[in-house]
Amino acid sequence: MIPFSDEELEPAVMSVIEKVRPSIKLDGGDIALIAIKDGKVYVQLQGACVGCGSSGTTIKFGVERQMQTLIHPEITVKNVPTGYEDKLDQLI
Repeated sequence: MIPFSDEELEPAVMSVIEKVRPSIKLDGGDIALIAIKDGKVYVQLQGACVGCGSSGTTIKFGVERQMQTLIHPEITVKNVPTGYEDKLDQLI
């Protein structure tokens, strides 16, 4: 169990996003924080990252690993497809 509220996680999550953003932008993409719910971080890859075959790897081994290392080892990160910003409960 993550010992922080979603509100307490937000500044740390934003800090990690700003840390990984330059690498994502090098490939023509970007990343946006959509929400934090129950310790799950929902982000959206944008630009060239949309539909890219490596986007899952970027989330898992780039963004999620950084958050687990720098914030808490139980944080999970999910990519939110365009159009699902208000349907987070439908994401697996």
